[in-house]
Amino acid sequence: MKICIINGPNLNLLGKRETNVYGSLSFEEFLDELKAKYKDVVFDYYQSNVEGELITKIQQVGFTADGILLNAGAYTHTSVGIGDAVRAVETPVVEVHISNTFAREEFRHESFISAHAKGVVIGFGLQSYELGLQSFL
Repeated sequence: MKICIINGPNLNLLGKRETNVYGSLSFEEFLDELKAKYKDVVFDYYQSNVEGELITKIQQVGFTADGILLNAGAYTHTSVGIGDAVRAVETPVVEVHISNTFAREEFRHESFISAHAKGVVIGFGLQSYELGLQSFL
């Protein structure tokens, strides 16, 4: 099984940024834990702060991967293009958020991705990715 994890803006700062919200583990450290736990899963990981690059990655893996775990970060709430890319591909996408977006600023209560996603996992820290992964196993 091939799962692509796509992270959007500022998620490259996990482990350094707002550790009270996002924790002290880098995403790479967390990914190493996932790989050790799920040896039968091939993980493809991609992170970008650039909206168009995220769309390109979704299009590249959206017809070959078995699943996509997508945390588009702030683009979740602003990018019609990312929502359109999720709708356009055949690979199912689970929208993932580390924090509970509904407990944050009101603009974060809207998502351009959710309507096109297989499901949404919100607010369980980095564990949100593993919960999303479970839906593909």
